[in-house]
Amino acid sequence: MNFYETPVTFALIALNVLVSVIGFTNAKFVEKAIMWPYGVKRDRQFGRFITSGFLHANWSHLFFNMFTFYFFGRNVEIYFSAYALGGAISYLLLYFLALIVSDIPSYIKHQDDSRYRSLGASGAVSAVVFAAIIFDPWSRIYLFGAVPLSAFLFAGLYIVYCIYMSRKSTDNVNHDAHLWGALFGLAFTLALIAVKSPDLIAGIVQELKNPSLFGR
Repeated sequence: MNFYETPVTFALIALNVLVSVIGFTNAKFVEKAIMWPYGVKRDRQFGRFITSGFLHANWSHLFFNMFTFYFFGRNVEIYFSAYALGGAISYLLLYFLALIVSDIPSYIKHQDDSRYRSLGASGAVSAVVFAAIIFDPWSRIYLFGAVPLSAFLFAGLYIVYCIYMSRKSTDNVNHDAHLWGALFGLAFTLALIAVKSPDLIAGIVQELKNPSLFGR
């Protein structure tokens, strides 16, 4: 796959890198763009739902999100075009709506906490990963780069992990954004298929009837 096959994915990666790199050396820029529920509620700074999704805490955070997005995003961009699901427009809607939806639980939970901040593309990336899994549920994913799992099994474990870690709240990771981004990706893509290309549903169901625990 090259740039001309999946231009939206490459453009989003470039935008994430550009904004994040600026933020690495410009604290004032980060403060204006980061998700700050307190500021959103009191000053109606709704743009933070989008801008915060293009910031990252450090190079490793940026690399992990963009590495994941690179592999799954290209597939989803191609699927949305090949299966007449709205192409680039639907793909962009998936990404940007996921940024917003994945931050809503955090906004509700922390709207009166002036100290809370969050950033990162994880909600949108999770949505894209789960959208890709719908089309190829038994593809092989290597957990931690070594443990083979089917994408379907990975999805189940991922949701359980996000719920558990969200309730535990012992780290600085926004697990709510991961969870709701993933669930939104599933819901959006299934709804899109049902509306624009319902004939695909039979094929997806048939694929689910032929499971492979470790992927193929």
